[in-house]
Amino acid sequence: MEMELTLKLNNESISHAKEYVSQTGTSLSAIVENFFDNLTIREDKSEVSYSPLVNELSGIIHLEENFDYKSDYTSYLDKKSESRFHRC
Repeated sequence: MEMELTLKLNNESISHAKEYVSQTGTSLSAIVENFFDNLTIREDKSEVSYSPLVNELSGIIHLEENFDYKSDYTSYLDKKSESRFHRC
């Protein structure tokens, strides 16, 4: 059963939300419904719901099956700290 809900928001928030829905092809109602659903505790913990942005980004990066993300991140941090010390 669907019901109507009236919200009072500032104009800037409404403008940002309208821009977002036009870019993503979703609706404000769907975003608000998803938000409220994610706030509540679900009985079935196996049911996972992600935001539209997460669903959109999911699967964009393809890594090798044996990719060592910890080693890669450590290497990134090492390079980052080296560059900070060389700037001084």
